[in-house]
Amino acid sequence: MLTVLGERLKKLRKEKRITQEELGKKVNVTKVSISGYENGNRNPDTETLQKLADFFDVTTDYLLGRTDKPNSVNKDEDEFQKFINDPELERWHRELPQNDEEDLRRLRKMWDLMQESKKNKKK
Repeated sequence: MLTVLGERLKKLRKEKRITQEELGKKVNVTKVSISGYENGNRNPDTETLQKLADFFDVTTDYLLGRTDKPNSVNKDEDEFQKFINDPELERWHRELPQNDEEDLRRLRKMWDLMQESKKNKKK
């Protein structure tokens, strides 16, 4: 009986073009264990699950089928880092206080609308 975990492991392994035996060596389990995970006959312990996620550079939530975003945590963090390190952001910090009250009010309203839109997408 195939499981989400099994399907995703097999897909990721094939994308990397490695055998079950090679994957087993990378995460310190047997080929039989990898086969069992992929076929849905066994489940990895927590430590092995984390090793698999680290090896494939995905989240454990993705492997378990709790999300369809393989790298949601890392990608969001990367986007945030790009944003706060953007030279344009420094320019905003310098110029924003020089704007009049009405511009600042409009900007705040746009921000609130963006946040509300994000909340609605998550529902």
